[in-house]
Amino acid sequence: MPKIGMEPIRRRALIDAAISAIGERGALNVTMSDIAGRAGVSTALAHHYFGGKDDLLFATMRHILAKLGDEIRPAMAGLAGADRVRAIIAVNLSPDQFRPEIIAAWLAFYVEARRDAALGRLFRIYVHRLHSDLMSGLTDLPRTSAIRTARGIAALIDGLYLRRALGEGVEDSAAAIALVEDYLDMALAPHPSHGNQPHA
Repeated sequence: MPKIGMEPIRRRALIDAAISAIGERGALNVTMSDIAGRAGVSTALAHHYFGGKDDLLFATMRHILAKLGDEIRPAMAGLAGADRVRAIIAVNLSPDQFRPEIIAAWLAFYVEARRDAALGRLFRIYVHRLHSDLMSGLTDLPRTSAIRTARGIAALIDGLYLRRALGEGVEDSAAAIALVEDYLDMALAPHPSHGNQPHA
């Protein structure tokens, strides 16, 4: 039996190894023995902690999401309006979050969430929290515009993740952040009403 004091360390090592393995080989090709070898433990011990690959993938995505949430909360603290939204964008597209191995894990998450009920629930919680966080900084917009803008920002982030995973689009965190901020700026720009438009 493993020592109790080592369990959190070994579980984290297996999660880190899963992120690395998925990044290199993809979620479909990676095996528990591959992940265990990277973590420096036996396959039997990996199964003891996580049961199987699906359980480990769930724990890995829960870890990534928890880390993301732990970074977003302090980044948003004390901010309002566009500054709050910019902080959310910056965390979601930070250099650490925009690493190829993390992006590959996200891509696996998107795919597997369609077939795995537990991952599907986790994905819906993530989407709800992201939209809620974005909406909290878009209160100056009419509700319909705020919803559209929040969904647009979330879609842009997802699209940048996907294109990064495919080796297309921007590869730099700062460029990705700037692109989404440009969209935010356009959404927040005042739009003259039809009545104020100059007549031909």
